[in-house]
Amino acid sequence: MPLSYDASTFVMPKNTCILTSSILLGGFALAQFSGAMTVTVSGVAEKDVVQSMVNQLSLEKYKATIKGLTKFGDRRQGTQRNRDALDWIEAELKSYGYTNTERHQYEFPAKRVLPRRRQVLQPGYAVGGGRQRGWKAPTGVIRNPKAQKDARLRKLNTPPAKPGLREQVYCTKIGTTRPGEMYIVGAHMDGIGWGEAANDDGSGTALVMELARIFADPKIQTECSVRFVLWNNEESGLNGSRAYVQDRAALQGIENPPSSGLYPEPKWLGMIQHDMMLFDHGMPRKDGTLNPEQRPEADVNIEFQMESKFSIQSQKMAWAFQKANERFATDYPATVGSHMTNTDSASFMDYVPSISLRENERGTQVGNGWSPHWHQTSDLYSTYSDKDFRLGLNAAQTTLAAVAKLAGAKF
Repeated sequence: MPLSYDASTFVMPKNTCILTSSILLGGFALAQFSGAMTVTVSGVAEKDVVQSMVNQLSLEKYKATIKGLTKFGDRRQGTQRNRDALDWIEAELKSYGYTNTERHQYEFPAKRVLPRRRQVLQPGYAVGGGRQRGWKAPTGVIRNPKAQKDARLRKLNTPPAKPGLREQVYCTKIGTTRPGEMYIVGAHMDGIGWGEAANDDGSGTALVMELARIFADPKIQTECSVRFVLWNNEESGLNGSRAYVQDRAALQGIENPPSSGLYPEPKWLGMIQHDMMLFDHGMPRKDGTLNPEQRPEADVNIEFQMESKFSIQSQKMAWAFQKANERFATDYPATVGSHMTNTDSASFMDYVPSISLRENERGTQVGNGWSPHWHQTSDLYSTYSDKDFRLGLNAAQTTLAAVAKLAGAKF
């Protein structure tokens, strides 16, 4: 049954369940009401608060942030260009008004690592589940610098990675009533492939930065905290996010100093990852080529991992995001899948409800050649059209609306 709205409230019909940001089932609970319920937030309808925040997203700002990231080339971990990109990202976060930007440090290669979850796959299944469908095009990682014909970009991407200290940057919107709990919104800022890593994962990094910009508005308050994290070392095996979990999982919800009201690591309520947001041109043709235009039925893929310890709660969160997409995304729909894999949310999936948003299904589509610029010299800002960038913007609208609701955003 649909909700009905007026200028300042929205009304829930009798005996309708709604999704709340309670701390049941890992951050999600279904509440039953025996009568019509009117929801207002400081005199402003909750829907209007979310819509106002979503309206602050723009295609041009999103594109400009991606463009800014591409000046650092592929941002390979362990290089000066990676460190320069981190400095730029941190400066941007501070320019939004965050005074609590921080860096998590770890060594790579690491001496201590979280054990990898062994994925048991049936014959013929791609990594993370999901069988091949249609024609398959080859995928891989470009490792030959001569493949990059742009001399400037080839020179920029030439210095190799060196072992040692690594950093990843984050900032936090502090909750007003539940500062000791938080949602984590992330993307990895490193890339590979001798290009500009515009899509993988400049598109996800820019999305997270744009959300951080909007949540930074002091007029917007949230009940719980929201942390915006730009992971490093994803391309080397999720090492940055794995190090974060290893170092900080035990610190969750501990007030430090005691009685200070400060929570350096609030309790995790959910983790939302963004990885490759732009390109959904459909499956390869028989000759391996793809449609040059974004397909009309392009969609935002929302994934959870059905084999994780929090699979039920993660699925609930995925459907909450799909519902947010229905209500607030302007162009492209969202679909929910159960084979989340090979991105930083996998580091969290046995600790907290976790999902990822992508341009394609990771197991059945990206792994079968639907993303021809993946880890290639062609992953350049100039490769993508406004229709491609708009798919990423719709993913931003989806996450912004969902997180605003879950975190209890209000004016």
